[in-house]
Amino acid sequence: MDTVLEAYSFPETLLGVARYGQGHINDTYCVVCQPQEGGRIRFILQGLSTAAFPMPEELMENMVGITSYLREKIIENGGDTKRETLNLVKTKDGKAFFKDSFGKVWRLTHFVEGTDCFKSATPELFEASARAFGRFQYMLQGYPAETLHETIAKFHDTEDRLRKLKAAINGGPLIRVAKCKAEIDFVLAREKDCSVALQALREGKLPLRVTHNDTKLNNILIDRATGEGICVIDLDTTMPGFVLSDFGDFIRTSANTGAEDDPDLDRIDVNMDIFRSFAKGYIESTAAFLTPIERQLLPYGALLLTYMQTVRFLTDYLDGDHYYKIKHPEHNWQRSEAQFRLLQRLEAKEQEMNDYIASL
Repeated sequence: MDTVLEAYSFPETLLGVARYGQGHINDTYCVVCQPQEGGRIRFILQGLSTAAFPMPEELMENMVGITSYLREKIIENGGDTKRETLNLVKTKDGKAFFKDSFGKVWRLTHFVEGTDCFKSATPELFEASARAFGRFQYMLQGYPAETLHETIAKFHDTEDRLRKLKAAINGGPLIRVAKCKAEIDFVLAREKDCSVALQALREGKLPLRVTHNDTKLNNILIDRATGEGICVIDLDTTMPGFVLSDFGDFIRTSANTGAEDDPDLDRIDVNMDIFRSFAKGYIESTAAFLTPIERQLLPYGALLLTYMQTVRFLTDYLDGDHYYKIKHPEHNWQRSEAQFRLLQRLEAKEQEMNDYIASL
């Protein structure tokens, strides 16, 4: 840690460094400094996970390009660049990150003061979060998505995910394959559905955008004074994608009335109040640039991302639990069961979601 801190020039007195947040991927710390005039200045220091991100230099190249572009747009709109996007602190030798002797990449950003980060919220905060994610995409609509690196290859490629599941079915333990037969049959029966977005892209009907690809409530900083979503954080998976994926993943994670690995399937349903709140805020901030097909496919995005997550959990279970950390031997099966139930509930409410989007 001393070596990492020495790579940066901090203002005056360095008071301390402590673990920060509840992230499961990167190592995150809060660095607290005291300038000569008093008070305190905080920074967020992160060591990137090479297991999750095997090409961290490419990830940082994406982040530099995206945040630089966002600052230009924020200035054009008369906004506050210090609070409305992440701001990287350069190392003493002028680089955007520091690489230690073990090959681990570290980055330092200014702490966005006067904000809160939530894991659960009111409908009003969900709507505010939706406006923030929509505004993020709106400002980046002119950024050339094809120039960004894929920080996780084929991350939201549903066709590739299905290919991996089929390989796991063919090579997995027979007892596990038999246990998952209902889920496997359900997923394979919807094989054509998983190609709708990719086929629309290939046909030139669906645009490729800069998307966040991890749209959870706790990836938005909420301004304490106004209650508005002010800054999108955790840009590690920001890369080329579809807006329906960002919309869909938020609904998958936030509108689920149960847990992602809930053992009680009766607790799992779709909270339509959260769906309507998020949809309203999202449409409000994206109406100026979304194409008709993008808007039409937003509810499908919720089904698609839940379908894909079911496939991912099933694949890992059949493949020997190599990717996701598990708390017990059947944890990935439990996760796949929970996502399977959520997918069924989303299918039951698909028409209601379509009708609401059409009404906005």
